[in-house]
Amino acid sequence: MASVPGRDKYRSFLHDDADSVQWRHGGPPTYDAVNQLFEEGRTKEWPEGSLEETVQNAIKTWEMEISHKVRLQDIKSINPEKFKLIVNGREGLTGEETLKLGTYNALLKNSLPKEFQYYKVDEETFESSHEVFRSAFPRGFAWEVISVYSGPPLIAFKFRHWGIFQGPFKGHAPTGEKVEFFGLGTLKVTCSSLLYFSLEKQNKRRKKPWIVFLVDESLKVEDVEIYYDPGELFAGLLKGPPISESQTGDEDIAQCSAKTHGCPFQK
Repeated sequence: MASVPGRDKYRSFLHDDADSVQWRHGGPPTYDAVNQLFEEGRTKEWPEGSLEETVQNAIKTWEMEISHKVRLQDIKSINPEKFKLIVNGREGLTGEETLKLGTYNALLKNSLPKEFQYYKVDEETFESSHEVFRSAFPRGFAWEVISVYSGPPLIAFKFRHWGIFQGPFKGHAPTGEKVEFFGLGTLKVTCSSLLYFSLEKQNKRRKKPWIVFLVDESLKVEDVEIYYDPGELFAGLLKGPPISESQTGDEDIAQCSAKTHGCPFQK
């Protein structure tokens, strides 16, 4: 996507009517650090205007709005009357419920007995959940579309989520390593304009039929279904050695981590 000065390359509605929007932290967030992480670590660079790029940016926009806007009426990327977020087959959350709970808590909620829960959603708030992952991934938690299997209105896709574990997580020291997980999802959208047409593109060996989807960039999300294995995420986050609650400074954490994994804070 072409860059417009002062605007985020991957997220819509970040600066539109910013003064009238009620932002959770007083104003629009900045994504410079995580955008850099994304561009350095992505495995796919989709053509501008492709279905894959459109889906990828639509989900980045949806996550930004849910995480940083307070009122449902300010969220332009969803259909507020129909929206549902469904994770691993659990009961769907409405837009208001997702706003209250937060995306991290929504993704990590499960029915395991307490003693087997590495992350206890019932003990976290919206703010505390985001602080946990901001601390663990100070450069951000990047997200990309790996594949898109079907076009709108019901879009099926595969995704990858990753970050560099450079801060403490729930009593575990950082390792300085990449933590990532993969998943599948569907996105049911309302398209204000949608065209399908086919064309034949000549390659070196044969004519190959292509299906091209032209979609309105402002896809309105009706529901999101996400399926993934939380064990992939926690395997990386629990890899660091245990630390006490008093070990919160960079120096203490780095010293503890260096015993087994090397110091992630050295230049």
